[in-house]
This record gives sequence, C-alpha cells and structure tokens, in this order.
Amino acid sequence: MSPQTRTTIIRGGVAALLLATAVTAWLLSRPPAEQDGFVRGNGRVEATQVDVATRAAGRVDDILVNEGDFVRAGDIVARMDVKSLEAQHAQALAEVANARSARQTAIAMVAQREADVAMAEAVLVQRRSELDLARRTSARSQALLAERATSEQIADDQAARVRNAEANVRAAQAQIAAASAATDAARAHVAQAEAGIAAAEAVVARLRTEIDDATLRAPRDGRVQYRVVQPGEVVGGGGKVVSLIDITDVYMSFFLPEMAAGRVAMGTEVRIVLDAAPHLVIPAQVSYVASVAQFTPKTVETQSERQKMVFRVKARVDPALLRQYPEQVKTGLPGMAHVRLDDARAWPDALQVRLP
Repeated sequence: MSPQTRTTIIRGGVAALLLATAVTAWLLSRPPAEQDGFVRGNGRVEATQVDVATRAAGRVDDILVNEGDFVRAGDIVARMDVKSLEAQHAQALAEVANARSARQTAIAMVAQREADVAMAEAVLVQRRSELDLARRTSARSQALLAERATSEQIADDQAARVRNAEANVRAAQAQIAAASAATDAARAHVAQAEAGIAAAEAVVARLRTEIDDATLRAPRDGRVQYRVVQPGEVVGGGGKVVSLIDITDVYMSFFLPEMAAGRVAMGTEVRIVLDAAPHLVIPAQVSYVASVAQFTPKTVETQSERQKMVFRVKARVDPALLRQYPEQVKTGLPGMAHVRLDDARAWPDALQVRLP
C-alpha cells in the first residue's frame, strides 16, 4: 500500500470519527422529545409560610410553642408583657366611673334648675294676680276720687301699688328666663358628661383590644417552623415572634420548557416523586402557570435539559390528602414533578399513586 493511499484512508477515518462524534454530541445535547405525552421538571416542596407578629412594640413575656409543634387556628403561641397596658386600662376604667358620676351630678342639677323654673313661674302667676288686684283697686280709687269720695293720697297709694306690682311681674319673668338658661346649661353639662363617658369607654375598649392583641394566636392550622425571638426580648411594632408553615397548603414549584408549558392548564394532573422517598408517588394538580417566561435557573433541570426559556409552574397537593398525613409533611425536600399533557393517556405503573 502506497503512502498516498494510507494517508487517504487515515484522513477518511478521522473524518468519519469526527462526524460520529458530532452526531453523538448533537443527539446528547438536543432536547429529548416528550415521552408518551408526559413532561417533567425538578423542584422542591414548599408551603405557605405565616409569621405571627405583634402589632405594637413591647417585650415578649412567654412563648408557648417549640419548633416542630403542631398548632390549631386560635391556639395561643406567645404572650407579650402587658403590665403597662393593664395599668392604663385600670386608669381608663376609673375615668369612666368619674364621667358617669359627673353625668349623675349634671342630671341632678338639671332637675334642680327645672324646679327653679317651676317656682319662678308660680311666682309670676302670683305677681300677675297682685297686679290685677292693684289695677282694680286703683281704678276704684280713681272713680271715688272723681266723686270726691276719697282722698288723693289714697288714690296715689293705689297707683303706686300698681306700679310695684308691674315691677314684680317683670322681675318674676326675668327670674324665669334666668332659671331656664340655667336649666339649658345644666342639660349641656349632661351632654358633656355623656360625651366624656363615651370617650373614656372608647379608651377602655382600645386598651382592651391592645391587651387582647398582646396574646398572639395562630391564624391557621400549621406547624411551628422556628421561634424568631426568645422570651424577654424586645421587638418593634410588627416584629415577628413565631414562624408557622401551613401544612394544608403544600406545593412544588418547577420549570417547564416553552413548548410543554403551553399545553399545561390549570388543574392538570401531576405526580410528585421525592428524592428522599422514591417509592412514594404523590398526586397533585397544577395551580399556577407563569404568564411570562424566564431564563432557566442554574439549579433547574427539565426533561428538555437546559432550555434557555422556561415557565414556572406550581403543583398543589390536595389539602384533604395533607390532613391525613400531617406528620409526614416536610418542606424543602427536592423531587421531580411529572406532568401529564394528554388526559387520554394513562399514568404508567411507575407513576401510579402510592402513599404511606
């Protein structure tokens, strides 16, 4: 074999090897086709986190739960120091009592002023009667004086009595006006006292609410994830005290390539297989599909490996199922979510539901 022929053969072999290598690399790097109407993506189990926080700044008096404890909605998880609030509450109650006493005093004053008005009106009636009598007597005296049956002195005295009676009537009327004004003032004091009662009672209600809010309760069923602070620490308004996870709202977030995400609808069936328990298959349903694509996170692998653009999907586990296994619910576990894109296809045996 000539050197030229041998060189040609070597070059042909190298070219074939390079071609085979390129084909193999392309086959390995290209996104694999969907298998039997299924697609998958990896993710981690997550749950809704709820932070129990205090509304007002203060010192944590006691924390009644430990990490990992299960709590029911309404259970007391912590208490804040309320000694200062209780002192203010006692003071507000005393102010309410004082305001009520002031109202009773004002009501009694109104009754007294109304009695003064009644007395003044009676005096006015008396003064008017006296004026009427004085006028009649003066008229008779003037008639007798005309007939020279009486003296001018007596007639003048009777006329003076009329003027005195008229003055007494005007004085009685003024007394009635003064008594009525005093009555109106007393009624205003009653209204003021009632407003004072309402204000004091509002302060009592506010302090009572603040005292009640100092008892921190679980807003929903869940498990204590961790204690943010310890008894004796001072926290600001809105400061977190205990963090809970809602074990009835558990889901897995994963990413699917564009072509697969377009075929996923709300309610699509999903099977979750956790790395820590590969023998279990947990049923779930798609509860969220992102409306905007994003670049694939570095830690995410999909069935079509390393797609540039993917959509975030959430598969939620049925809350009724979670309530049956509260002790087994754990967050942060990695796993794989298998999505059925074609409802007409049956789940393979490996993805049939298997629970503890």
